[in-house]
Formats: sequence, C-alpha cells, structure tokens
Amino acid sequence: MNRIEENSKKILQSIPRRKRLFTATFYVAGILFGILFGLFGTESTNTIMNFIATIFTRLFSFIAVPIIALALITTLAKLGKGSESGLIFVKTITYTLLTTIIAAIVGATLFVTFKPANVPAEVSGAVNVEQGVLSGSYLDHFISIVPNNILQPFVSGNVLSVLLIAAAIGLALASMPHNEKRVAVENLFMGLQDILFKIIHAIIAILPIGIMGFTAKLITELENGLLLSGLVTYFGVVIGSNLLQMFVVLPLIMFIKGLNPLKVARGMLPALLVAFFSKSSAGTLPVTMASAEDNLHVNPKVSRFVLPICTTINMNGCAAFILITSLYLMQNAGIEITPFTIVAWIFIATIAAVGNAGVPMGCYFLTISLLSSMQIPVLLMGVILPVYAIIDMLETGVNVWSDASVCNIVDHDLKDRLEQDNQTLSPAN
Repeated sequence: MNRIEENSKKILQSIPRRKRLFTATFYVAGILFGILFGLFGTESTNTIMNFIATIFTRLFSFIAVPIIALALITTLAKLGKGSESGLIFVKTITYTLLTTIIAAIVGATLFVTFKPANVPAEVSGAVNVEQGVLSGSYLDHFISIVPNNILQPFVSGNVLSVLLIAAAIGLALASMPHNEKRVAVENLFMGLQDILFKIIHAIIAILPIGIMGFTAKLITELENGLLLSGLVTYFGVVIGSNLLQMFVVLPLIMFIKGLNPLKVARGMLPALLVAFFSKSSAGTLPVTMASAEDNLHVNPKVSRFVLPICTTINMNGCAAFILITSLYLMQNAGIEITPFTIVAWIFIATIAAVGNAGVPMGCYFLTISLLSSMQIPVLLMGVILPVYAIIDMLETGVNVWSDASVCNIVDHDLKDRLEQDNQTLSPAN
C-alpha cells in the first residue's frame, strides 16, 4: 500500500491545500453572488449577468471540438503492434464499448421511465426547431457525418464528423512505421493538445464568474414564477443512471466474468477517491495503475496498455450524461422523442463519449458542442452548470471504476496466456 499511498498523496498534493481551499471558496462565492444579483439585481446587473453567461457558453463551444479531436488522435496513435498487444487491444475495445453502450441504455431507460418535464422556454432559450433541425430522416443525418471537406466539420462544429476524421488520422498514424516523420506528427498533435489543456485550465480557473452569471440568470427567472420541477427530475435521472452503472452494472459484469467485485473495489479504492475529488480520470491515471498492479496484481503488460487507452475512450458516465442531456434539450426544443430517436442517440452518445477528453468538464464541453452542431439551443446548459460540479465528480468516479473493471476483466481473460508467454520467454531452468 505504500506505493499507492505515495501516488495518491502526490496527486492530491499537486494542488496545494491553500489553492484548493481558495478554489472551493471562489466557487461558493460565485454561487452566492449569483444568488444576490438574481434576488436584488437591477436591469443593468441582469444585463451584465446575461452577458457573462453568453460569453462562457461561447467559450465552451469554442474549446470543445479541437480538444475532442486531439484527444482521440493522440490516443489511437499510441496503439502498439504485435499479436499480444493486438489481442489486449481488441478485448479492451470490446469491453469498453459494451460497458459504454450499457451506460447509455441505462440512461435512456431512466429517461423514458421518469420523463423529466420541460422547463419554460424563457429558461431553455428554446424555440420549436423540429422542422429546421430534423426535417430529414436520420439516414440523412448519418450521411452528413461523412465529411466531403476536411476543414468543414471543424468550422461548422459537426462533432461526429470530427470524431470520424480524428479516428482516421489516429489509426493511420498508428499503422505508420516508427520514423522521424511519424514522431514529428505525433509531437505536433501532443503539443497542440497541451496548449488546449492550458486553455481549458484557464477557463476553469475563471469558471466561478460564469457560475455567478448563470446562477443570477436562473434566480431571476425563478423570481418571475418559472417552474423548474422537470430540471430536478433531469438531475435525478443523470445521478441515478451513474449510481446504477457504478453499483449494479459494472459489478454484475465482473461477477459474470468470474471476478469478485468487492475485492476489485477494495483494491481500486485509492484511485476512486482521487478520481472523485480531482474530477480528472487522466490526472488519476498514475494512482489507477498503481492500485491495479500493487493491490490486485494485474499484469503490468495489461494495466500499462489498457488503462491509458481506457482513460481516454472508456467514458461510461459521460455516455449517460450525453444521452440524457441531449434528449432533454431536444425535447425542450420541441423535437419529438421517438423510440427510434432514443436508439439512435444510444449509439451517438457511445461514439461521442469515446472521443471525450479525460479532463475536468470534458463531457460538459462535448455535449454543448454536439448539440450546437445540430442547431439545438444550449442555453439550458447554463442552468445545469452550477450543479454540474457534483455530477462531474460522480461521472469521473464511474469512469475510473469502469476503467478498473475493464482492466481487471482483460487481465482475468488473458491471465493463462500471459503466464505461458512469460514462461516461454524466461531462461531455461
């Protein structure tokens, strides 16, 4: 446990205690000032709060598309070759897609069961966009995912097309021979990704100002007699789907595969705690790897291959959030939610979650960008923002728990084969 405790402390201590306290105080102050401006603000202050909310909505849309593309490219570019790594990769992808699709199905089931009511149009900013957005068939929209211009999807914010381009580039890089050209291109993408991460951290640093604007706007609308009971149901559906995935679905899959979920949970507890409080599955990766190897004795060949990939593409919590939030905003925009719509969005949410970046609020940015690309009003995302910090903590915990589950299942499936390979490679007795 010493190594794990040291890694946990390093992650938590990477953010000084004073800075963490200051950040938490800043967030609370943003909410409190938002409430005050909403309750006692004048017409001028209301205008300023609306201005702040609009600016942050645009910033979220701006950063989402490039970070999604770069995260997927850099992850796929690192794929190894060879029969052993290829087999591990196939199993990783299989279980990742399985758990992510199930997460989306759980979210869809709860959405249909509890049917969160619409909020007033003044809150959602919605107009009836049914004819404008989905006048064609879903086949037409799937056709539009295939780009005929490499730049157009980035300019228009078509997230699914961006994911398709990013996957093609990443897989092409992975198939290239290791030479100076490949290294140069990989370094370029990783450098661009580091730049965007810096921008994300800068946005998050001033996020309490945005929370103040969104909170003030919400309080003003509540004062005007607007009812948001449907929003409470929406939050319940999002949180409930994550809890079901964490405590029922993933343990059941591990049990079916012959693993003891309680034993895995005890071994991965340090990583789960760090994930919950850091809200970053990427930042938790060192603790996740140490927990798997030291506590559960996962083969390093598996953990050091599976976990970095899962950190980027295995987003169970994000898939549920994307599906539920997208359906809810579409419903508020006047779009009829049919069974076919739900089935289509199960797959869309799964694909989109695979391209999500494992950084704080990555899923929030992704959802805004995806809906904006379909011309769905996203003003309601500002109302969701003040509560999203709690959702983000829970989602990150679910994502890391899913990463750990996939890693342990793959290790269990390949245990005998990997031991045989080790005996074959070891010197003769």
